[in-house]
Amino acid sequence: MEWHVYTLSDLDIVIPHISTALGARRKVALYGELGTGKTTFVQAFCRWLGTAERPDSPTFSLVNDYTYTGPDGRLAWIHHIDLYRIERLEEAIDLGIEEMLYDPWYCFVEWPQIIEPILPPDAAKLYLSLAVPDGRRIVLS
Repeated sequence: MEWHVYTLSDLDIVIPHISTALGARRKVALYGELGTGKTTFVQAFCRWLGTAERPDSPTFSLVNDYTYTGPDGRLAWIHHIDLYRIERLEEAIDLGIEEMLYDPWYCFVEWPQIIEPILPPDAAKLYLSLAVPDGRRIVLS
């Protein structure tokens, strides 16, 4: 599936459609060059879910967790991981990434290439790229 967005409000409009396309999948690998909007996508998804916290880039912390009220009225979690600075799979494992990849919560991973060998088989892959003029292309596989 593919979407094109040109503004933040466009992104807010397509997030429910992307959520529907994800189905029951909660693990999302985010691919894209610097500046293609990976963190902005996670912020919009969190906004749509109604997180208590304002999502921020985990570039330096590596992992940020956010909470929201799930459809059942219970507290639910979102893991937002940025592996840009990780050089070896073992470093990601030391972060506890395996637990986050196999728990029931949403987990968005920016720069997931290093952990591809341990991604769950049903993990969604979301590719973000620049589109002309001044837009973004989002492809879900």
